[in-house]
Amino acid sequence: MERVRQLVSQLSPGSSKGLAALEKKNPDDVVITMAIRSPLCKAKKGGFKDTRTDELLTEMFKQSIARSTVDPGLIGDITVGTVLTPGAAYVARASALAAGIPEHVPVQTINRFCSSGLMAVTEISNKIRAGQIAIGLAVGIESMSQNPDAGAPPFSEEIKACGPANDCAMPMGWTSENVASDFDISRAEMDEFAALSFQRAERAHKAGHFVNEIVPFTAFVNDPDSGKRTTKLVTQDDGIRYGTTKETLGQIRPAFPQWGRAQTTGGNASQITDGAAAVLLMRRSKAEELGLKILGKHVTTSVVGVPPRVMGVGPMYAIPMALELAGLSKDEVDLYEINEAFASQYVYCVKQLGLDVEKVNVNGGAIALGHPLGCTGARQIATGFNELERRKGKVLVTSMCIGTGMGAAGVFVRED
Repeated sequence: MERVRQLVSQLSPGSSKGLAALEKKNPDDVVITMAIRSPLCKAKKGGFKDTRTDELLTEMFKQSIARSTVDPGLIGDITVGTVLTPGAAYVARASALAAGIPEHVPVQTINRFCSSGLMAVTEISNKIRAGQIAIGLAVGIESMSQNPDAGAPPFSEEIKACGPANDCAMPMGWTSENVASDFDISRAEMDEFAALSFQRAERAHKAGHFVNEIVPFTAFVNDPDSGKRTTKLVTQDDGIRYGTTKETLGQIRPAFPQWGRAQTTGGNASQITDGAAAVLLMRRSKAEELGLKILGKHVTTSVVGVPPRVMGVGPMYAIPMALELAGLSKDEVDLYEINEAFASQYVYCVKQLGLDVEKVNVNGGAIALGHPLGCTGARQIATGFNELERRKGKVLVTSMCIGTGMGAAGVFVRED
């Protein structure tokens, strides 16, 4: 009967919405007991440039086992979000086994482009909520050094004949210029927001704010002369450009002079990056049974579709949907982590939603830190919870635009 009362309570109108309701603790809450990430390193020239995808993922699994303090044999399922990894299902399963995760623990992969890390978290959360598993591990990973983004495959004539369908194959830089042109976002605004991202990341790095979310990673180093491989320990992000200003960014040439207003540059767009992040989720009752510290809980996730030609506007629609599902207003959110795929779309979404910029990407975003495609959705959770804890805030919203025209957002509540 107690189980029946819990279910009725969860389904009752208004019982699970609003900040006061979300702060209540229920044995069936889906809680997070670990949210960690690797350093984020520049593709092709940063700390992970010689580390393969399977090696990076194996290390993420090893760190997850070590940091979670949970017997990996208790994990009911693992979902790995990754976008560019060839044969991702093979890589994920083999890496889990190599890291010491028992054979009876299953693994799957998920790919919804830049939201893949959040989708991995959501997929595990939904399984816990449905009672299929009690504990699950969500991982986001991308090695853009090993697997550069080659864009869309060739499309059939039928798809090419449909305008929106054919737009799905267009480069992301084109979509950035479309947003800038369609919604009158200036180069000055783009560079101003990009500079703020770098400045905040520099300040956070110098203050040690990332220390509690980053776990040191063992990386490989290839000697081009001898061919020998050695290892090194990577402990911090290496893409933050100290001393960046709006003026210095204004001197950078356009990356896509052939499109729109030609305002997108290598300085006001997300960096191409290698990285991984992991989030351990479980039913609250299981976390309490195991005596684990609870960081917070996952409340809901929203996903929306938008025109592919302006895919960057996705957060503008996904965030209000997620807030409505959670019964929250935008002002009740303490921190927003919105992926800075391009400054054009980031500026547009923040302005259109009327968000307080002092709550958004307070330690910098993808322009300064980098955007390993499959990793970002999980990385934002690690970064957001770390900063929520530091500020003693309560509500975190993460969001990102998604290639081919989508947007996603997640709502999380920190534990007292």
